[in-house]
Amino acid sequence: MSLIDEREAEIIEEFSFSDDWLDIYQLIIDKGNDGAGIDARYKDDSHLIEGCQSKVWVNAEMVDGKVYYQGESNTEIVNGIVSILVYILSGNEPQDILDAKLTFIDKIGLQEHLTPTRSNGMLAMIKQMRLYAMAFAAQQQK
Repeated sequence: MSLIDEREAEIIEEFSFSDDWLDIYQLIIDKGNDGAGIDARYKDDSHLIEGCQSKVWVNAEMVDGKVYYQGESNTEIVNGIVSILVYILSGNEPQDILDAKLTFIDKIGLQEHLTPTRSNGMLAMIKQMRLYAMAFAAQQQK
């Protein structure tokens, strides 16, 4: 089982405690509050995710062949979502990130309980995180 699969399984288990989406939204908010956020120097337009109604900043660095993300949003639920994505994807090799299915989204019912705007924003975050991984994978092949 890959690190991504292990972390997704943790998230799925953690979110399985309730069918009440008010409780689940609160857990998402708590994840954002517990997240590391993003270094202030990356809170600029070049790190802003396009396609999100909220402001969401994501940065990535590769250290010893593994990608490490930072992310933060100015709204609570979106901040929680980006924090979950950062937790699941950080510390993995670029190709593992590109291959990740991110099944937790469907398994916890996240996409169906988000507004269309937030759902599109989440997909934009995932796309940007994968673009970072793709760029790092290309660097490794040089």
